[in-house]
Amino acid sequence: MRQFPPRRIVCLTEETVETLYLLGEQDRIVGVSGYAVRPPQVRREKPRVSAFISADIPKILKLEPDLVLAFSDLQADIVADLVRAGVDIHVFNQRDIAGILAMIRTLGALVDAAERADQLAASYEQRLGMIASTDRPAAKPRVYFEEWDDPLISGIGWVSELIEIAGGEDVLPNLRFQKAAKGPDVILASWCGKKVVPDKIRKRSGWNEIPAVRNDRIVEIKSALILQPGPAALTDGLDAIVKALWPEPLPSS
Repeated sequence: MRQFPPRRIVCLTEETVETLYLLGEQDRIVGVSGYAVRPPQVRREKPRVSAFISADIPKILKLEPDLVLAFSDLQADIVADLVRAGVDIHVFNQRDIAGILAMIRTLGALVDAAERADQLAASYEQRLGMIASTDRPAAKPRVYFEEWDDPLISGIGWVSELIEIAGGEDVLPNLRFQKAAKGPDVILASWCGKKVVPDKIRKRSGWNEIPAVRNDRIVEIKSALILQPGPAALTDGLDAIVKALWPEPLPSS
């Protein structure tokens, strides 16, 4: 980087966009992922330069970024093209809650806002602890989370952790749909950018015996809230899981 802190940042995924806005550093952002929707004003304030696994490299280069922020090996081809073009890049790879909190603190350090970033991360840690310690009115519901329907994709680390914090039990490690007694009590679905169709889930062979299907507890969680490993998942995403697992208001203590 020629500038510190970087003055012109391109964010190729949405969680770094939201984090920079929360830190009050949004003026540094000059380009964003096409999936960036948080906060809502980002849609009108920042030019879109990428999808998730593809990007408009010439458009990014015209923006003359001091730093590009990317996520995971899935963006390795984009990263390689930008590195060859001489662009400085930081690639995050957070896959769990600890990684999300570390991402927030690291990003804060990169933009010379380490103290604010630490305060933000600490506020999330406190919130997660409070929700995890909340008394629940019944036994833990068994929960299956589905990221995609064809083929079936599940097993996102931070979502599994959030289910546990919300007072549920992630059934994925021992999932056996053919045994109804072991099936999930709640199905959470977020089909990565397309609308969940509960009837498609109900009509899968053998799934009519699953408790969640029998009791009509199939709940969509918007992709923007849960599929990005960042602030959204720790706030509105977690709240959506809690609401799905415990639809009746908890008694006040």
